Amino acid sequence: MKQDLQLKLQAYLDGELPAGEGKTIAALVARDADARAMLAELTHTRSALAGFESDIKLPETREFYWSKIAREIQRQETKSPERTAVSSFFFLRRLAVPSGVMFALLLGVLVVKQQLGFDRRVAVVETDTAQVDAGTFTYHDFASGTTLVWLSYPAEKEFAESGSADTISWE
Repeated sequence: MKQDLQLKLQAYLDGELPAGEGKTIAALVARDADARAMLAELTHTRSALAGFESDIKLPETREFYWSKIAREIQRQETKSPERTAVSSFFFLRRLAVPSGVMFALLLGVLVVKQQLGFDRRVAVVETDTAQVDAGTFTYHDFASGTTLVWLSYPAEKEFAESGSADTISWE
């Protein structure tokens, strides 16, 4: 059975239909067994629920009672959210916790570095083999400020014998 017909049967039972439409529904109930069964079920449900209705009387009219509820709902919806007071301790805590974590991590790195022996005083040694001349080798010792260039081929005889200021003799 369609919902529209069920609603019309309920309205017929409650006496809410106009006279012309009420006669049409009465004729439908007389000839349709499903409509008669639905009307009987609605009648039994109505009579069962009628005994449970108590005679509660409101101090105001029904419209005024529901308008108070609607006004309260509107008041709560339009009410701006209250600004809560944020204490300075809360702000300080939000700043101090991440800072403390970063400090602890840094301290941990420094302790591990010290335990493993990575000290700044250790000589930094760098070798550079990417030279223009593949026959040279350069050694840098930054701790002592020394640079050594090793030539793997002999110097030319004239240059070696000239005693130039650029050469060091090992005599």
